[in-house]
Amino acid sequence: MFPSETSCWFIRKVIWWRAAASIAWSVLLLPPTTAVFVILSKFSFLHPIQTVSDCLSLLMSANSIFSFILLGGVVIMVGFLILEYYTVIPTIACSKIALLGQLLHPRQVVNSLAHGLMGMIVGWCCAVTVGHRYETLGYPARSSDGHPQMCLNEYHLVFLLAGAFVGFSHSLLGVIHNINYVYFHTVQQYKYLHFKGSLPLVVKCSAIQAFYSMRNFIVVYFFLGYIPKTWICKTLTLHLDSSVHPLDSIAGLLDLSLLYHLWISATFLLFTWYITLLLFRIFVTEVYSFPVKSTFTDDSHQCLPKVLTDNQPMILKFLALQDLALLSKHSPSRRSEVFSLSQPGGHPHNWNTVSKECLALLADLTQRLVAYHETVATNGRAKSLSSGSERKTSSETSATSGTEDLMSPRPTFLMKTPASIFARSVARGPHSPLTSPFTSDLDSPFASPALRRLTAPVDQCSPWHGSIQSPHIMRRGPQLWSTSTESHANGSPPPSPASVPSPKQEPAKPSFLAQFLQNRKEQLPEASSQALFADSQAHIWALEALSYLVQASFTEDQFGVVQTTLPSILSSMLHLQEAVDRHFKLPHASSKPVRSTNSMEDFAFKTLRFALRATLKTSIYRITTTFGSHLNAVQMSGEHRKRLQQFLEFKE
Repeated sequence: MFPSETSCWFIRKVIWWRAAASIAWSVLLLPPTTAVFVILSKFSFLHPIQTVSDCLSLLMSANSIFSFILLGGVVIMVGFLILEYYTVIPTIACSKIALLGQLLHPRQVVNSLAHGLMGMIVGWCCAVTVGHRYETLGYPARSSDGHPQMCLNEYHLVFLLAGAFVGFSHSLLGVIHNINYVYFHTVQQYKYLHFKGSLPLVVKCSAIQAFYSMRNFIVVYFFLGYIPKTWICKTLTLHLDSSVHPLDSIAGLLDLSLLYHLWISATFLLFTWYITLLLFRIFVTEVYSFPVKSTFTDDSHQCLPKVLTDNQPMILKFLALQDLALLSKHSPSRRSEVFSLSQPGGHPHNWNTVSKECLALLADLTQRLVAYHETVATNGRAKSLSSGSERKTSSETSATSGTEDLMSPRPTFLMKTPASIFARSVARGPHSPLTSPFTSDLDSPFASPALRRLTAPVDQCSPWHGSIQSPHIMRRGPQLWSTSTESHANGSPPPSPASVPSPKQEPAKPSFLAQFLQNRKEQLPEASSQALFADSQAHIWALEALSYLVQASFTEDQFGVVQTTLPSILSSMLHLQEAVDRHFKLPHASSKPVRSTNSMEDFAFKTLRFALRATLKTSIYRITTTFGSHLNAVQMSGEHRKRLQQFLEFKE
């Protein structure tokens, strides 16, 4: 799956062992979780002692042991699915059609069906554990004429269908809310403390989601419950007991005991799965320390500079950047290895590799932001010349010697006002949104006469109205003392040399399906901004690593290896600062999403752009406060020098 040697080593010796440890802990937590479920499902305030004895005897029975084995297999399967579908870069759908495509993807359909099957198995285990009327699918009864027959136990069927419904909906909600997204927390904690602090949230989310899932299931079963019930009866040759109220009716669904046991079972199912997910997140995101320099040649692919250049798997890239950010901040001994020179030769290979990779990440994000701004600017709006001149000025490259190979080339984007904008504004009328940048100043005394002539409405009696116009055709109007006089004397309008205008063809109205699909295809501005910064955690670590290493080089860099790339680092950060500031001027970029505390969804990816902006500004300030006036000797463009001066004077 991962062809490179580094990836195979990392997946085999790190990721798989961490995933196995998380699954093992999930299985070990099953007995106490199952005991709590049994107590809650059988507890009676009137007979507490009898409830405890019944629970103990039930936990020791053969049915409970078999159910526990099945639950362990389900937890292991859930852990393998999490390992297969997890991601460190969330998949954000920028439109409703894109989200529908994710839900209907064959890989996701298989995942949803697997979760539905596992949910049905857990529902069967819960029905057997609760016992009494929920234990079996069929029970013996007598028909109206006295003959014995096997009747369908609808209570047991409801448990099975509820488990499948909860598992299937859990898989769909996982796609919508990016449940499989693995986020690296800023504050590092021990695994036990992290688990202990997150346990109340898991219980709360499981109970709330189980409540809403049961509400939806009851509505679905009320209208469509007869379909699986009829199919099961025909397949297994079972009969319906007429003396029992059917559960797909109002009287049957008002059974409070049934509703309580369904909710407890759904909470137990979601809790075991969320515990597996939480433990996987904790184990996988644990800090891994990569060696900066290798003692043996065979281990060179495991070194930090070599690992940073690998882009697959992404978890390896993220763990390497996390380790780089931590060593640049907390480890002077490992920083000295980054600043060291190679022997023999005396070249700073470690620093060159680290800085080049971090600068490439920053340049990639800058180019994406510039391209996004270009797309937004051309999305049905005319672009002004002033913004184009500003962008041209901001994209000037700094004149640095010997370090241009570390910076990726950035294209210069020139924004031009379309020549047809005036004709478009006339066709749409004075109140059209497209003409607002131009018609707002027409009444001003400073408006250009040529602009007024271009935007002036055409008279319908004019000889130019309704005809095809060309700049190469010259038409002669009527003479002042001949045609005009004769026409006025006869009382008829002057003859027009233009042809008869053709009737306007109204555009065909799109169908309802076309309008529906077009509305679903429209880009969601908030989602598009989130998708733009979906992988910004890597850029945050790159900024922190560069700024801390540059700060430490002021006193620790004995060979001056950092000073050769300092102009490139400052220029890259200032380029990114300008692109980020321009992005936050968009109306949808500065609004923070509301955080929900009732879901296991990690909202960190929705606020990554704010964290990136804060980290970028902090990184620049960290460098300017360390070097101070020494930065005036650094070669850079005039625009960047003005921006850097704002940081030096603490005005940014």
